[in-house]
Amino acid sequence: MKNYVQPGDHVTVPAPSGGVTAGALVTIAALSGVAQAAAAEGEPVELVRKGVFDLPKTSAQAWAVGEKIYATAAGVCTTVASSNMLVGVAVEVAANPSGTGRVLLDGAAR
Repeated sequence: MKNYVQPGDHVTVPAPSGGVTAGALVTIAALSGVAQAAAAEGEPVELVRKGVFDLPKTSAQAWAVGEKIYATAAGVCTTVASSNMLVGVAVEVAANPSGTGRVLLDGAAR
């Protein structure tokens, strides 16, 4: 097929305003993924869009397995939907308080 480009599990995009650090959850409009490396604003950065990652979370939340996880504009995961972007689901219980949670990113655009 002549128009096939790639599977899409990893995509290279320009780093957003402020740049990114390796391992950070990055959201650009409806696109989300984890940065494979650090990149300055506008520089190419590869985002991993599928897989299970330990990501920073809102400390004062408890998560249940299968709960929908959203990203804030600051790249922090939360269970709060309003004004945040759905990025995946929790695959482990996360305690309140705790600084990280295990999230399955499935690569779906939302």
